[in-house]
Amino acid sequence: MRQEVRTALARAASSSNEARLAQTRLCAFYREHTQLDPAHTLAQYISLGLYVAEPPKFTLTTPEADLPPDAAYVEGFLPLLRSYYAAADLHSIWQQHHPDYEKMLAGFHQPVSQMIAQVDYYLRMPVSGYLGRRMEVFAEPMGPSSQVNARQYGSDYLLVLSPDAQGFKLDPIRHLYLHFILDPLATKHYNQIKALEPLLNEVQNAPMEQSFKYDIGLLVTESLVRAIEARFVGSQSAASKKDSKQEDAVREAAVKDAMAEGYVLTGYFYETLKTFEKEPAGLKDSYGNWLYNISLTREQKRAREIVFKDRAAPELVHASKPMQVGLVDAAESKLAAGDVSGAEQLAQAALQRKNEDPARALFLLARAASLRNDRAGAQRYFEETLKVALEPRLVAWSHIYLGRMLDLQQEREAALSHYKAALSAGDPTPDTRSAAERGIAQAYAPPTSQRQGEPQ
Repeated sequence: MRQEVRTALARAASSSNEARLAQTRLCAFYREHTQLDPAHTLAQYISLGLYVAEPPKFTLTTPEADLPPDAAYVEGFLPLLRSYYAAADLHSIWQQHHPDYEKMLAGFHQPVSQMIAQVDYYLRMPVSGYLGRRMEVFAEPMGPSSQVNARQYGSDYLLVLSPDAQGFKLDPIRHLYLHFILDPLATKHYNQIKALEPLLNEVQNAPMEQSFKYDIGLLVTESLVRAIEARFVGSQSAASKKDSKQEDAVREAAVKDAMAEGYVLTGYFYETLKTFEKEPAGLKDSYGNWLYNISLTREQKRAREIVFKDRAAPELVHASKPMQVGLVDAAESKLAAGDVSGAEQLAQAALQRKNEDPARALFLLARAASLRNDRAGAQRYFEETLKVALEPRLVAWSHIYLGRMLDLQQEREAALSHYKAALSAGDPTPDTRSAAERGIAQAYAPPTSQRQGEPQ
């Protein structure tokens, strides 16, 4: 199917000068925004696609300033895509291959449903909806073979994956589904988990992504996810009481591997799950007891004895980031999820450690301050961002935010100087130019639904 669609696209470009020109512009944009890692190149367009409405308009479904950083970097792709969509008549190509997509999904649905049911049965989860939350899996054969991209946007868990010759891999879906189940429980038991924070001191040299080293909730949840996954290794039913010695060896190797990457509570949860499998209580009734029974002293000692690996596989939910997740990336995730205080703490920590981009940390602190209705603090942080920022987009949007804040203070002349500075910052993306030009054309007025003190 992938090759057939590509052939149809090539045929469309060869039959029309307009389509060929539109395609050339798309390709030029793509080359200019290529990352060192091909997976990251694709990931930024997937991030953007998840925030874009139906064709042919391809409009953003979220405010431009709220886009994930990698999506914002390629937001200028959209006007080029609109032109290409019309010139190459992509709608007709889609209609031609729509039945193929439906056939692919029909064969994909049953194994995914069975896997979800197996997890629910193992954890003894009630068969009920998740009010206000959703998980969606997108199957896209146009992506590279076996490519997986996972996203968590607030309470939405999204997974985009492509098949290989053997079909779709189910392990990434199960991994994301376990996060979908377990993340809310970690939030609910925040105080119990916070008491385990001293354990973070023992994992600073681990090869796992930085966010797990500074957020005990992330570390606890990922350790539990890895433990549950280990119980599923080697057999069709993780609840089986007749595991062979070979299966046990494979499972224990998976646990050891997870702990060597830094997920140091995997061993504790793995042993706890063995007992859980023999009891009638379900996950929601057992989770609090699992946390209560953790001996911090014992787990600290066990962590100190681990010989960590040199490298770790990227965590699925963060694998799409354009670079290894650091404190600022983790802070951005918290801010997107509504945890303003947690985001500020991580951003401040990034500034203190002085090993991450200070401009990004300051820009995030400015946005967080605006969400807390602290206009003075937001203005100060945006101004500090401008003193150190080198990235044109950060410079431009700091000026735009400052311009809007000055408009709200009825200081029009000062606001105009910032909008003009945003235009000359060197950021070529259309959203930046549009926002700056709107600011020059008329004074900023926040939407009526916007929170006081939060410029958009």
